[in-house]
Amino acid sequence: MNLDLFFWELARVSGLSAFAAVSVSLLTGLSLRTGVLDWVGSNRVLRSVHEYTTVLWVPLGGVHIVALLFDQTARVRPEDVVVPFLMPYGTVAVGLGTITFDVFVLVAVTGLLKRRMNSRAWLWIHRLSYFAFGLVFVHGVLGGSDFGDPFISALTWSTAGLLALLSAARLLWGRLPA
Repeated sequence: MNLDLFFWELARVSGLSAFAAVSVSLLTGLSLRTGVLDWVGSNRVLRSVHEYTTVLWVPLGGVHIVALLFDQTARVRPEDVVVPFLMPYGTVAVGLGTITFDVFVLVAVTGLLKRRMNSRAWLWIHRLSYFAFGLVFVHGVLGGSDFGDPFISALTWSTAGLLALLSAARLLWGRLPA
């Protein structure tokens, strides 16, 4: 296996893993508010899974970005990681990935600062994670080579659908009855 293929495979695996961690984090966080997963375990268990997966996506997303920077085929430049929509190809997909990473970092950092922040401000920033999930989903659909795989596609689409359904239920009915 040559080095470019290694970095490409590493970028794919870490990107999908980061997506999975973010998905679990959002599902458990949303379930804490809707009560829909109360049958899985106590709020303490769900909160632990939520907090763990929230921290887990950070190194996975970092590995995804670093692997793409080293992959000579992808040709992602350092400025593409910071400034969206500069890539000469895959401009929208990579740009959305850049914005997504920035928003998720903001949510993660403010999550660590929650006790020092105004609770209302923290809540609105924390809700940006739903927006960021939408962006990372579109990033994956447009730029992810693995969406051609029926298994990966089914998992990601069903996760997005479940999050949309739970979010709509939360907005319409608040905490769902047990």
